[in-house]
Amino acid sequence: MIRVRQDDIVELTLRNHPDNRTPHNIDLHAVTGPGGGAKYTVVNPGQSATIRFKALKPGVYVYHCAVPPIPMHISSGMYGLIVVEPPEGFPPVDREFYVMQGDFYLTGQRGQPGLWQFSLEKCLAEQPDYVVFNGSVGALTGDRALRANVGERVRIFFGNGGVNLTSSFHVIGEIFDRVALEAGSLWAENVQTTTVPPGGATIVEFTLEVPGDYVMVDHALGRLMKGASGVIHVEGPENPGVFDVVVPGVSLSSGH
Repeated sequence: MIRVRQDDIVELTLRNHPDNRTPHNIDLHAVTGPGGGAKYTVVNPGQSATIRFKALKPGVYVYHCAVPPIPMHISSGMYGLIVVEPPEGFPPVDREFYVMQGDFYLTGQRGQPGLWQFSLEKCLAEQPDYVVFNGSVGALTGDRALRANVGERVRIFFGNGGVNLTSSFHVIGEIFDRVALEAGSLWAENVQTTTVPPGGATIVEFTLEVPGDYVMVDHALGRLMKGASGVIHVEGPENPGVFDVVVPGVSLSSGH
């Protein structure tokens, strides 16, 4: 994730590793200029290009490779976020996290071992094999789960690289105090699930009041089985005034 402030002058150099086999470039949605910089950053293996731009508008913006075939490059994970803070910065919080969703299309089948090429046929049919957070299945689970404490205020910069799917971002067991709709200047309060289109982003903020594991999902829940989940592990004292177990039922792995 790239992070700057509004009115910063940013100089960016894109280098293509000499071992690569294809040209690449970068389209930054925060850039005002031809192709978001993509027109002038096409680089062959072993080459580099440099652009300079002014960060005009605050927000959270996607960047991605835009060399044809663009879906192949994006579905290979060539995307990220650039955060443009207002001149005074964002209000302070205790924790900030980066989470980004993407959908992958393979010539093999989901769960099949091996190294597989991009499937244009599946991409055009919008039938991904995997929908993941931060680049791979399980990237934000187990030992790699996000961690925070009871009483802390959390801010998540959430982006959707695509290629195709709109995300319905939801944290099971939490209500977002504030959501920057499409990461713009309009904020909504008390939101359960927020929609993030391909090539879009959002900011969500909430305060953690009860310990436990909170599962982040795309609430189009068929995608949960394709990998779209992550965990926020929260430690701290119980808070029976907010949540208490009176008579426990049987244990399941999900809140849904």
